Amino acid sequence: MTDRALAVVRAGALTTVQDLGRPGYAHLGVPRSGALDAPAAALVNRLVGNPPGAAVLETTLNGCSLRPRCAVTVAVGGAPCPVTVDGRPAPWGAPVRVSAGALLDIGTALSGVRTYVAVSGGVTVEPVLGSRSTDLLSGLGPPPLTHGAVLPLGHEIGVHARVDVAPQPAPPAELVLRVTVGPRDDWFTPTALRAFTTSTYRVSSASNRIGLRTEGPPLERAFPGELPSEGMVLGAVQVPPDGRPVVFLADHPTTGGYPVIAVVRTADLPAAGQATPGTPVRFVPVRRR
Repeated sequence: MTDRALAVVRAGALTTVQDLGRPGYAHLGVPRSGALDAPAAALVNRLVGNPPGAAVLETTLNGCSLRPRCAVTVAVGGAPCPVTVDGRPAPWGAPVRVSAGALLDIGTALSGVRTYVAVSGGVTVEPVLGSRSTDLLSGLGPPPLTHGAVLPLGHEIGVHARVDVAPQPAPPAELVLRVTVGPRDDWFTPTALRAFTTSTYRVSSASNRIGLRTEGPPLERAFPGELPSEGMVLGAVQVPPDGRPVVFLADHPTTGGYPVIAVVRTADLPAAGQATPGTPVRFVPVRRR
């Protein structure tokens, strides 16, 4: 019987298994999780013939190396990076056939932060609450990849895409986040609200899958004190005591006591997941729908 599995040769800085996430469990304190750049994950799945919900690998900055134990079709997308098979260059953004025992290396991102690796059949680690996603906040799902780990693969069920290279958006040179102001904008001074929507912030190196942290002018509170803990949503812009906005991403806490000055449109969050430290960030207010 064919051993449908991937052996991890180099785990990289942070490589996790991700799929569409596990929405609907916030009342249990479980965030949605899932791929930060969901469109990139969906595209690489399409390229190898997987359904949209198949689990992929999400690498961070310096990629990973894998050795399949069976012949597989692989596609690499998201943050652009060099790809090699047994030391020979292979295309990024296109399906590639990798023989059993060959070494697939996903290199350091040339721009952006997170690269996605889809393998025909998908990664079939045991699901938790209906998802195979690694959740760094709650610890649910499989742990981040480590050297020597072996990941099971499902059986190929589709034909890979017949394309040379699939077009993908470049990681942002400037991150423009459309926001709906509120619900706790009244906790900030008028000067702070103007600064929030007119200043240029920058992505902090302290950013992670939980939140995109920013550096820039601190936002002054209108009055002291703290809120009782309340529910937090994906894209919430929370302002901690240092006054620098934090955009909540896929592994965000489901409750919090710092005021939320605004909420980012969901469509803008994939770009936030690809913004490198130092990238300029602007918050642009839009009307409520």
